[in-house]
Amino acid sequence: MRKLIIYTLMFSAGISCSQLPQNSTKNNKITMDNSKNNPYYSETDSTKISVSNEDWKNALSPELYRIAREAGTERPFTGKYNDFDEVGEYFCAACGNHLFKSTQKFASSCGWPSFFEADKNGVIYRRDSSHGMERIEVLCKRCESHLGHVFNDGPEPTGLRYCMNSVSLNFKADEQE
Repeated sequence: MRKLIIYTLMFSAGISCSQLPQNSTKNNKITMDNSKNNPYYSETDSTKISVSNEDWKNALSPELYRIAREAGTERPFTGKYNDFDEVGEYFCAACGNHLFKSTQKFASSCGWPSFFEADKNGVIYRRDSSHGMERIEVLCKRCESHLGHVFNDGPEPTGLRYCMNSVSLNFKADEQE
């Protein structure tokens, strides 16, 4: 039902899946460093931080600010991690908090990177009644940045689908030995 709602919204806006750019990054290394000039970014500190939106606006790119701090959403099938299968870990692009392992990622075909499990110390949840829908918003536990939403239509073993915005994520590949 939720997929039907998303596709209905896309089609009513005049967007079809075939019109969306297909950002294939399979087997391409992505080097995205949202931490540059961001004093709040740390992949080793999980201490909760409280930062004003004005300070976030100065530290984040406009696109990351729109999605992470204003609960925006990137267009489906356009995110850098949608069709991405490198081995490593995902962190909050705003603050560096650990969120997901690549072994928890799966191909959901929903248009956004999807995971069946999150780091329980990395995320928190909030009820979201926006856009005429009832959803569960997923936020970074450290900085409360918007990451995406979680749905009950994922694969085993959890049955969950964490539908995340690529913009809200940073990826760090596992070290090759």
